Order: sequence, then C-alpha cells, then structure tokens
Amino acid sequence: MTIEVRTRSLPGTATALGSAGAYTLVVDRPADAGGGGLGFNGGQLLFLAVAGCVSNDLFREARAAGLDLHRVEVTVRGDFTGDPAVSTEVAYDVRVEGDAPPEVLRALVERVDSIAEIPNSLRGGTPVRLGHTEIVGAGLRRTDA
Repeated sequence: MTIEVRTRSLPGTATALGSAGAYTLVVDRPADAGGGGLGFNGGQLLFLAVAGCVSNDLFREARAAGLDLHRVEVTVRGDFTGDPAVSTEVAYDVRVEGDAPPEVLRALVERVDSIAEIPNSLRGGTPVRLGHTEIVGAGLRRTDA
C-alpha cells in the first residue's frame, strides 16, 4: 500500500495544512522563526511519527495476541544539530496498562520495538530523494521531473 501525504501552505503564511486522505493537521514554524506557531514543526512530526507508529503497533499486536490494553503512552525525545541539521539519537519510552501480567506486557513492548515500521525505517537509513518540482515566480512557470 502506497501512502501519500501533502502539505499546502495557507496563502501568505508559513502555516500549512498537512493531509493524508481525510485526515489533517497543522504544520508551522515557531513564531520566533517566522511562522505563526500554530502547529507541529517538521522535527516534532518526525518524532510524533515514531510515537504514533509504536502506539498503533502496540494496540495491533496486543489485539492479535488476545490482550486488552487500557492505555498506552509513548514519549519520544531527540534533537537536531549541525548544518544542515540532522537528528541526534531518537529515544522513546513506553508506558502500557493492560489486563496481562507485567512480563507479557514487557514482551509485547519488546516485540513492537523490533517490528515497528517508523523506528525500523530510521534505524535502516531509509533513502529520501527529491522528485518532481514545479517553480512558479514572477510570470515564470518551470517544471522539472
């Protein structure tokens, strides 16, 4: 299954709506960096992707194992450094509450850590490349493939 997401800035602002199908969120720069401070910045979205993936996978794998989870909390930490900036090590903590013995819940967390798509993509160094570009400026429209 191919996933496609898009951001589209609101006219005259750095604030953008991010969409994936019917789902949306706000993407923005902090106010002190020229944005409106109204949404997630790119680094926060990267770390939120890790948290969301781990959380979703915990519920998926728990259901497959017949386990009932009451609550899952995933906290992700990291930073960006250098020029150009790249992420430092990304670390995450998990809190799981459920109707199973602690050793079963711990095994569930360990399984998810080994199979979660976003953490594994980062660990494996997934290639990222620029594709199509379209430039529109001062009476000029240019498209590159």
